[in-house]
Amino acid sequence: MAQLIKIQDYITRYEWDTFRYPTQYIRLKRESWDRLYERWSSPTRDMPSQEELYSEETADSILSKLKNKLLRKPVYSETVQEEESSETEALPETEQELKQEFLDNLLNFQMKWATSTVTHQSIVAKKYYSDPLLKYLLQRLPDTYLVMYHPIFSVRQVPVEGDIILITPVEIEVIQYVELEEDAVLMAGEERTWHVESPEGNRKILNPLISLKRTEKLVKSILATKDISLPVKRSVLSRTNPIYFASEPYQTQIIGSTNYIDWFNEKRSFQSPLKNIQIKAAQTLLRYCQSTSLKRPEWEKDGNGHAAIEEAEDI
Repeated sequence: MAQLIKIQDYITRYEWDTFRYPTQYIRLKRESWDRLYERWSSPTRDMPSQEELYSEETADSILSKLKNKLLRKPVYSETVQEEESSETEALPETEQELKQEFLDNLLNFQMKWATSTVTHQSIVAKKYYSDPLLKYLLQRLPDTYLVMYHPIFSVRQVPVEGDIILITPVEIEVIQYVELEEDAVLMAGEERTWHVESPEGNRKILNPLISLKRTEKLVKSILATKDISLPVKRSVLSRTNPIYFASEPYQTQIIGSTNYIDWFNEKRSFQSPLKNIQIKAAQTLLRYCQSTSLKRPEWEKDGNGHAAIEEAEDI
């Protein structure tokens, strides 16, 4: 499961300590899964008691969530929040169901890390908790992929929204998904617009390369400030529609529905540990991102004026 290190302008733990959290996430995920699978595969399938769980929140929240669905509520921008459920649910019957439930709960944990630090939290648009593309990317890409989901950069104090950025151990890929109605066909070109042929009527859409080129240029200029030599490329992707073009634009991949699976399987099968240059690139990009947050309510001033917090640093 890929790591979500930035969404929009939400504060993130990865910007707080970029070199710590990527490795910690991989370790906690592995330990939590091993512990959960061991319990699930035992003849009695007894869940561990609270005393038996790890002190880290990952193991605690994922395992207990599977038992009683009592994860802490996220902070939504909507005023009305869903009530927590106290209903106890049975563990999944099959290993595949167990894996999917584990990933779903891990997604919630990733969202928490990507929208808060120990001391601050952002008010998050509720749509991101059910964003199908975000979930798809995070749950299917390797742990060593770092994902920036439409980050907002601050360029000379001007906010600039970027496209999706995948930071891998060997390169950075700036991507944009273009997915239209069924049976629609995209005709790509170098012009400002692309032509769409569809049974519902032909039309034009804005050339996605305009946004991709802007994000690519911004990423390269930021990396150059720290002399980071990591290749940056751009890709237009569609899982639903074929894309035709006379000649592929310079330094750009155009992947339509006819060859998308090959592209995605190549990404999924990639194996490499986290690299120092990769983490350094992520750290540098995060430093140029905008963050908006509020102080967490857990922090209060004690009698001596010192901040006190109820949660451990690892939460």
